Amino acid sequence: MILNPFLLFLVRSGITIPIGMITWLSSIIFFDQTFFPSVVYAMIAGTGAYLLTNGVIQHRFLKKHHLTRKEYKFIYKQLKEAKTKITRLNKAVLSIRHFSSIKQRIDLIRVTRKIYHLTKQTPKRFYRAEKFYYSHLDSVVEISEKYALLSAQPKKSHDLQITLRETRKTLEQLAKSIEDDLHILLTDDIDDLHFELDVIRHTTFKKKDNNLFDESRRLK
Repeated sequence: MILNPFLLFLVRSGITIPIGMITWLSSIIFFDQTFFPSVVYAMIAGTGAYLLTNGVIQHRFLKKHHLTRKEYKFIYKQLKEAKTKITRLNKAVLSIRHFSSIKQRIDLIRVTRKIYHLTKQTPKRFYRAEKFYYSHLDSVVEISEKYALLSAQPKKSHDLQITLRETRKTLEQLAKSIEDDLHILLTDDIDDLHFELDVIRHTTFKKKDNNLFDESRRLK
C-alpha cells in the first residue's frame, strides 16, 4: 500500500516524542544538565529518531513491494495525478442526464476506482496498468467532460444530437478498454487462484484415491 502520510506522521511522532522526552529527563536527572542544554539534547535525539524511523519504515515498505526509491516516487506522483482525474471523471459522469446509460456510467466509475485502489495497495501493479494511467484515463475524462457540457445545452440541434450519440459510443468503447485494463491488472491474481484450485483438486483426488485403496485392502 502507498505510504499514508498521516499514518506515517503518527508512527514517527509516537517514537520521536517519547525519545525526546526521555533524553530531556535523563539529561536533567542523571547528567545534571540545566534546562536549555537538556532541550537541545532532546531535540537532537528526537530528530535522529525521526529520521531513523522514517528510513526504516520506507526501507521495509520498498523491500516488501520490490521497488526502488525512484520507482516509488514516480508511481506516487502518477497516482496523485490519477486521483485528481478520477474525481473530475466522477463529477462529469454523474452530471450527465442520459438515463439509459446510467448503469454503464456507474460501472465506469466503479472500475476506475478499483484500478486506482488496487494500484495503491500494491504499487508494483502500476506497470501492468500503464495504458490506463497514460492513455485511457485521460481520454475518458476529457470526453466525459465535453459530453457533460454539450448534453447540458437546453436546445440541441440535429448535428449536436448526432455528436452526442457518437460520443456515447466512444465512451462505451473506452469503458470496455478500461475493463480490459482491470483484467490485465488482475492477471497474476487469477493465475494464482487457478494454481491454488489445481493444488486443492489434486490433493482432494489423491486423498480420495488413498481412501479407496485402503478400503479395497480392508475388503480383501
